[in-house]
Amino acid sequence: MADVSFERTKVLSREEAAVWLSALSKGFARGGEVDLPVGSGGTVTLRMPDEVRAEFEVEINGDQVEVELEFTWSLAKATATTGSD
Repeated sequence: MADVSFERTKVLSREEAAVWLSALSKGFARGGEVDLPVGSGGTVTLRMPDEVRAEFEVEINGDQVEVELEFTWSLAKATATTGSD
């Protein structure tokens, strides 16, 4: 089970979806922390990594299109290794 999990399904306008994607995009571009809007004035704050594993999926089923973007990264800090063993 996850330590923290947040999931929300909601119908958004194109503009509302763009605000969420823009916040995530800016977070990846500049690094640091990003606040993602989750509705009703709330936010989820994420620490953005230097590298991510990305998965992209598009499904077209009749007249319905589904686009999934998944980004995964570790919260553990990378430890530097030296050759002085």
